[in-house]
Amino acid sequence: MIGIVSYGFYVPKYRIKTEEIAKVWGKNPEDVKKSLLIKEKAVAGIDEDSLTMAFESASSALSEVKIDRNEIKVVLFGSETHPYAVNPASTILAEFLGIEKNYLAYDTEFACKAATGALISAQGLIKSGFSDYALITGSDKGMGKTHDVLEYTAASASVSLLLGKDNLVLEILDFETFSSDTSDFWRREGIRYPSHGGRFTGKPSYFYHIEEASKSIFKKTGLSAKDFAYGVFHMPNGKFPVQVARSLGFSEAQIKDSLTVNYLGNSYTASALIGLMAVLEKAKPGELIFLCSYGSGAGSDSFVLKVTKNILKRRKEFKQIIEDKKYIDYPTYLKFMEII
Repeated sequence: MIGIVSYGFYVPKYRIKTEEIAKVWGKNPEDVKKSLLIKEKAVAGIDEDSLTMAFESASSALSEVKIDRNEIKVVLFGSETHPYAVNPASTILAEFLGIEKNYLAYDTEFACKAATGALISAQGLIKSGFSDYALITGSDKGMGKTHDVLEYTAASASVSLLLGKDNLVLEILDFETFSSDTSDFWRREGIRYPSHGGRFTGKPSYFYHIEEASKSIFKKTGLSAKDFAYGVFHMPNGKFPVQVARSLGFSEAQIKDSLTVNYLGNSYTASALIGLMAVLEKAKPGELIFLCSYGSGAGSDSFVLKVTKNILKRRKEFKQIIEDKKYIDYPTYLKFMEII
């Protein structure tokens, strides 16, 4: 069985409240919060980017296991905010972590599902015998154009997963994927901020792909929403994951613990995985977790995960860690985002 041996996450300590942004643009903060269901979001500091955050989450993941880091022959870095246009972040991360040179490394990009796509690829590499372990990181320093809805939602965080075959915390029982050419969100080369495609956002993109990837794995495994203790979905805002979960038969009780978007925002590639981190703080051995990512462009990856008894030894605190936070004002936010 291939699965997750250990995991780590990093959320920057800085936060900006929705009302702090709204008041700058003369918006009613309560209307914005009601529309997006986001009270505040996590903001990377001026000296942080997707790579520095990846080092933090990966270091946390590797600190929990006693393995020779040179046994990690696969290092994959999923992001849509790579620090370099040409130069892999995966090799820099491996160097930072002290992994020797005999490994396969590459960066993946598929909007907010770059990391779950890497997760599927890594499983195949382990199954083939190429490596006993693979390190997967999803990390983003999200930002949106000023006076754009993304300014309220685009956030920062990183999650790292160490995959292997033994001593697992989570078994990956099965997965499915669903993709199409749907232009709901994009950023062209040389353009700093992303654009979103109006009528292509929502039903023909997020909902369609998540529902199809989910129905596909339900049919394949014979499972349904009622078989899972938790459901975790990509969270571009606070409304979408609740609506898509309901359409698939999940109850509010099954998804409420995963809704980190309400107080951390949408950390792009790390979004669904941060929701998984929150769930693992409570999950019990033997429980099933349903995970479904979404990436614009567009596609979704769905997973059936089973919690093992090793969670009792390697469980990480989540709520307490993210409560270590510092609020910033709008000018400081602009400085951190290097807008001014």
